[in-house]
Amino acid sequence: MQRIVLSYIQAEGILKARKAGETLVTVSLDLGLTTAEVAIGPTVVRFPNDQVLTWKGLEMIGASGRSCFVIEDNAPHKIRVFSEAANRLYSLMPTEGAPTMLVSGVSMHRVKGIDPYRDTLQKIKTIAPVLGRVLDTATGLGYTAIEAARTAEHVITVEIEPAVLEVARLNPWSQALFENPKITQLVGDTVEEVEKFEDGTFARIIHDPPAFSLAGDLYSGVFYRCLFRVLRRGGRLFHYIGNLESKSGRAVARGAMRRLREAGFSRVVRRPEAFGLVACK
Repeated sequence: MQRIVLSYIQAEGILKARKAGETLVTVSLDLGLTTAEVAIGPTVVRFPNDQVLTWKGLEMIGASGRSCFVIEDNAPHKIRVFSEAANRLYSLMPTEGAPTMLVSGVSMHRVKGIDPYRDTLQKIKTIAPVLGRVLDTATGLGYTAIEAARTAEHVITVEIEPAVLEVARLNPWSQALFENPKITQLVGDTVEEVEKFEDGTFARIIHDPPAFSLAGDLYSGVFYRCLFRVLRRGGRLFHYIGNLESKSGRAVARGAMRRLREAGFSRVVRRPEAFGLVACK
């Protein structure tokens, strides 16, 4: 049965059709990936999988600009998971394209003038061609692993927080993360997992960590040396930093570039269009 996931964008389309007196409307039921017909009734909206939703429920979705909802048992449920271990709330927020993840209300992707999937494409482009075995150090919603797997031999992706993967499972844009046999998921501490790999295991590494304030160990010289060790000769690393033109971004980038060079990377260059750095071995 198709899982129905809606945001205010789809809700507004259905509400507009009702106001116009229509009995059928074509709308996306998976946050913009595909479209389907929805039946408009006097008291409920009827979806193709026989789920129904009251107009009050749909209006509630339409008024929630920062939440995505899964429709289950004929009711809307916010896609959000609280992690007691991390003491953080993880939730899915809609954009005009792919949704992003909020960590205690802070977006984990660029959303101003770009959507999270196009943001991912810019990161991937910096280390193209993406071939061989690829390491994705922070799974998140899985966009990086999904895109890298299109051309890579295999992708290994690591996520420390199970709550993040619970949110990803409900995100229509993340489904290939769980279905593509070319992607292997590891749940654990990224530093500890990387230490287990043999030298020169990966042709490409995509290092897209949380903000420095949340995960400083993933910006450390010790960890950079681990990444250098598992990257094969001639390999490339993309390291997401954030806006390189901002005061904080400049400071983080400056320190990261110095530590990457100290770790052994022969060439480290700024890639401001992708909000990060590229380092070569």
